[in-house]
Amino acid sequence: MTSQQPIIYICSDAVGETAEAVAKATARQFSSNDVKLKRYGHIQSEEDIQEILAEVVSTGGFIAYTLVQPHLREKMKQESIVNGIRAVDVMGPMMQAYIDTFNDSPKPEPGQRQVLDEEYFKRIEAVEFAVKYDDGKDVRGLLKAQVVLIGVSRTSKTPLSIFLAHKGIKTANFPILPDSKPPLELTASGNQLIIGLTIDPDHLLKVRTERLKALGLPNEASYASIEQIKKEIQNADQIMKRLQCPVINVSDKSIEETAGIIIGLM
Repeated sequence: MTSQQPIIYICSDAVGETAEAVAKATARQFSSNDVKLKRYGHIQSEEDIQEILAEVVSTGGFIAYTLVQPHLREKMKQESIVNGIRAVDVMGPMMQAYIDTFNDSPKPEPGQRQVLDEEYFKRIEAVEFAVKYDDGKDVRGLLKAQVVLIGVSRTSKTPLSIFLAHKGIKTANFPILPDSKPPLELTASGNQLIIGLTIDPDHLLKVRTERLKALGLPNEASYASIEQIKKEIQNADQIMKRLQCPVINVSDKSIEETAGIIIGLM
């Protein structure tokens, strides 16, 4: 029996972050967003693989896997063939290319990315920083941040801050409100990279209208008025010009694309 909802099974002998990231990136290329990702991590035995394959057979879908242990990779491959299930080895071809080219062998322990090293704690600290100094809660964070994001409401400041934090970058963000003036902490000279986020008025109108709808509020609110939106964007543009900071139009950009531009500016 095949499930009504498409399912991609994420299987790993670590936590499965790599395979899940690839699966999500793939799913975004298709019009249907109704895809379920089901993750099985810390796979340690061939019996684990057999149990997962039995589930996939009953529900339908396919598997994306990252298995370091050669015998587990081979078991996944063979069992998938026997059961007629498509299974994608996300890291296998890359690992084999590394082995063939550099005459080296992978470390025997899965999940090397998850080792609690300095980089791991750096990311954790950056995430805590982004949460603490989100949305201008404490303007002192503007002086402590590596990156400061400014822009009007609904320009993806918060999700972008969290995304950069997962890269280990301490990021604060500050909303530019109607008729507001930037705080002294924003204009003070420092080592932080200030990034202005702007957006096309028509695009922002759609975003804010959907936001009001989600909150159950009327569309007539000035928050979703095109006149108000143009006024806010114009005010923000003037502040960004005074700060002489790089400005990124996020209208048609994903969080990943915008983050890539910012990292390139650092």
